[in-house]
Amino acid sequence: MKTLYLDIFSGISGDMFIGALIDLGVDAHQLEHELEKLGLDGYHLHVARGQKANIDGVKFNVHLNHDRGHGHEHGHEHEHTHAEGVTHTHSHAHSHAHEHEHKHGDHDHPHAHTHEHEHHDHDHSHEHEHGHAHDHEHNRNFKQIKELILGSKLSDWVKQKAINVFQRIAVAEGKIHGLPAEEVHFHEVGAVDSIVDIVGGCIALEMLDKPRVLVGPVVEGFGWIDCAHGRFPIPAPATLQILGARGIEVTQCDEPQELVTPTGAAMLAEFGESFAPMKNLVAEKVGFGLGTRDNKTRPNVLRAILGESSSIVQESNDWEMDTIAVLETNLDDINAEILGHFVEKALAVGALDVFHTPIQMKKNRPGVLLTVLCATADADKFTEMMLRETSAFGVRRSTAERRKLQREFATVKTPHGEVTVKLGKLNGKVVQATPEFESCKKAAESAGVPIKQVYEAAVKGFKG
Repeated sequence: MKTLYLDIFSGISGDMFIGALIDLGVDAHQLEHELEKLGLDGYHLHVARGQKANIDGVKFNVHLNHDRGHGHEHGHEHEHTHAEGVTHTHSHAHSHAHEHEHKHGDHDHPHAHTHEHEHHDHDHSHEHEHGHAHDHEHNRNFKQIKELILGSKLSDWVKQKAINVFQRIAVAEGKIHGLPAEEVHFHEVGAVDSIVDIVGGCIALEMLDKPRVLVGPVVEGFGWIDCAHGRFPIPAPATLQILGARGIEVTQCDEPQELVTPTGAAMLAEFGESFAPMKNLVAEKVGFGLGTRDNKTRPNVLRAILGESSSIVQESNDWEMDTIAVLETNLDDINAEILGHFVEKALAVGALDVFHTPIQMKKNRPGVLLTVLCATADADKFTEMMLRETSAFGVRRSTAERRKLQREFATVKTPHGEVTVKLGKLNGKVVQATPEFESCKKAAESAGVPIKQVYEAAVKGFKG
């Protein structure tokens, strides 16, 4: 089956991802045409062949129209010559993307603000995601971005995947700042260039016929990054939160700068099905997406391999997938009140689920099997909690893959007031609809009726 393997030995960003897919064969002009369906103004695309550490690949950039040095008139062809002596012809028929080829020299500057050279190739994977420029574009919230995407003429698959990527970032930012996802204002990825990176990445995958995406081990650098909210250690807070929520392991290397951006992390979390070395993959095409920085220990490129994989069964459903930790211990000497307290506390501090099951232990003693489900990144925390706060002398640990319905929330009007209903979708169809208990409870108390009556009215109202 058709498989895309992302070899992220040097990290990943939104623009590097698109550059790699263009190098694999995605048509840049067709990508531009699809992006026009988003109805987003104020930018044009810049696609160029170049090199990083003598590796030939594609550099993808989103230039804002008010950028200095990009104010030339569109709708005509012109030629110019770089220092290397290579002459290029630019076509601006669409007033957006123009492809040309040249070799990058020393024109790539991390976190640049005002440097001037012929094409002003900004590092969008770092500069814009961390709030270094274009502040007036940084005030969109998740709701506004979702409305922008849903109101476009893009395909349903691209809409859903792009929204999912933004939702992962919104949830991560919400946890960092203590806000619901819908209320998060994006200071970095709300910018035009980052919206184009995310939506463009989804479009490019669709143009490759939506291959299965496998990913190599995630490698991140070390040091510090200047974000909109201040100076933070690498990995950036949002990057770490996004990867942790999906249960993706991260290993730092000796590269003294950021390699994985929040946008790159969200793309990995949404599309990556596994994170391991390449296995049983026949490479048909290899593409390189170029970054802007000159790294010290590795080339600043993303390698993407498109080919056939013979050992993996193709998923036919659009459910969400992740990996979680399963922690278990057998207890035959724990006080029931202590057990109840542990369950409440573990859930309060972030466990995905906690439950205990009656079992028969040695010497015919009745006992309980205490189970905690959590993100793999939190496994040590909950293991320690189980050892400290129960009578356990040991904890078994394993990992499990999950398949989850796409989740949405809808508001249903009932005779007793509005009630929130959680929807579970599979392949675009609602297969589960469950009224939220707290919403039903609030409506029941306000209307002075049994909660069961509100629950039934909500189910009937949704189906009606």
